[in-house]
Amino acid sequence: MHLSIFAPQEVRTLQIGRNWHEQASDFVHHDLPKVAFILIFGFILQRITLFFVRRMRRMADRQVGNSQRASQLRTMSSVLRTTAYTAIGFYVLLQILPIFDIDLKPLLASVGVVGLGISFGAQSIFKDMLNGIFILMEDQFNVGDSVKMAGLTGTVEDMSLRCTILRDGDGTQNIIPNSQITTVQNLSRDYSVASLHVSVDASENPDRVVELLGQLAMEVRKDTAFAQVTIEDPKVLGVDKINGNEVMYLVNTKVRANQKDGVLRELRRRILLGFEKNQIRLGIPSSTVIINAQDPTLPSAPTTVLPGGGQ
Repeated sequence: MHLSIFAPQEVRTLQIGRNWHEQASDFVHHDLPKVAFILIFGFILQRITLFFVRRMRRMADRQVGNSQRASQLRTMSSVLRTTAYTAIGFYVLLQILPIFDIDLKPLLASVGVVGLGISFGAQSIFKDMLNGIFILMEDQFNVGDSVKMAGLTGTVEDMSLRCTILRDGDGTQNIIPNSQITTVQNLSRDYSVASLHVSVDASENPDRVVELLGQLAMEVRKDTAFAQVTIEDPKVLGVDKINGNEVMYLVNTKVRANQKDGVLRELRRRILLGFEKNQIRLGIPSSTVIINAQDPTLPSAPTTVLPGGGQ
């Protein structure tokens, strides 16, 4: 018979080790399966969301000839992904915390107390989300639309209930909180009007200039590269402004949404070649020079004589 004698410190160490072993065993057999189930359930919800998002994007890709519907589907898929992922993450967190004996009641109470202190700072977030809901409900713009908003111009790259991502012409990515979007100019809806002011010398015959501008604009309209872009025949509205020796003529062409830049570039090119061929001079902006006469009652400025007789 052997008797084992342990010091009090060793007894406490053994007791602590035994407790840890029991707690670890209890966690593995009871809590770990719960955590695994919650994580797997959250993963399944995430995959279901991703399935619908991808399906909506495939539907958008099949919307040939209906760009507005395609943009709506892409926008809704983006908002669905962001909102669903946030909700799933929050749900998983609320389910896992009680397993680790973290009481949610004091946590929620403390959040409420702290929330009173930061309520003014959080107002902008609620404004962003509320405005984002109205943007979606009113279909103000969609992903892929060219818009002007918040002092910026570009293409909507992505959007959520809180913010909109805008990519401008030089490639800069702008993240705009939805609460700052008060006025939206959508350049991708229905049609655009390509307006061009042409400056011509005042000595040129206006009737001849209007006739030539109409011919050049119709050439662009009949060009196969722009036949599907232009909607109506161009209109030369005649003399729009007179500024000294410069006369401005206005040419309007109704084109499909967000397609006016290419039409205007081609029209400018043809006008330069056509004016050169028909010997029509472009206008030169007049300059006004104001000379203040010297008061004769004041003494004249001294004259400096430079070497060699120059002044």
